[in-house]
Amino acid sequence: MNDEMAVRSEETPDGKRPRGVDSAEEGGKMLARSLAKVLYTAEAIIEGGRAGRGRTTDGRLDLQLSVPEDMGGPGGPGTNPEQLFAVGFGACFQSSLLAVAQGRKLDASDSTITARVGIGPTGHGGFGLQVALDLHAPHLSPAEAADLMARADRRCPYSNATRGNIQLTLSVDDTPLQRAAA
Repeated sequence: MNDEMAVRSEETPDGKRPRGVDSAEEGGKMLARSLAKVLYTAEAIIEGGRAGRGRTTDGRLDLQLSVPEDMGGPGGPGTNPEQLFAVGFGACFQSSLLAVAQGRKLDASDSTITARVGIGPTGHGGFGLQVALDLHAPHLSPAEAADLMARADRRCPYSNATRGNIQLTLSVDDTPLQRAAA
């Protein structure tokens, strides 16, 4: 797969520049950029969509998927994409937070991230996600915890991949953080 095929983008009305999402901004539009180096690639095979089965090609993960009753499905014993996204985003975000804390010589041991992923209609024919990440950090002051959340948000690959695409709410012990003006 070449880099052009891997980037979600579309041409701007002037037909000259790609438009997508990344941390680089130009003229109010977020531009998609490829990675400097791919460190790891996960590969999964899914059969049957939300009511099927998913497995990674390395055999480390093999699970049944079920549509939640809240979404009109039968429920069932399997997990669902939103739960998997919550675990993935939460784990990646906390790893970023722990790395930032270590660099700033702050004690984030015993901390937890609670990740909540919601799905619903966008109001214009599709579906979208929203994410809430809440930090509990017993060894940090509220100000230190809030600062770490903001710094982790800038570092985390999931945050960077979804910035501008989904609503993300950050909080410390269920107290939402104030967002800086854009």
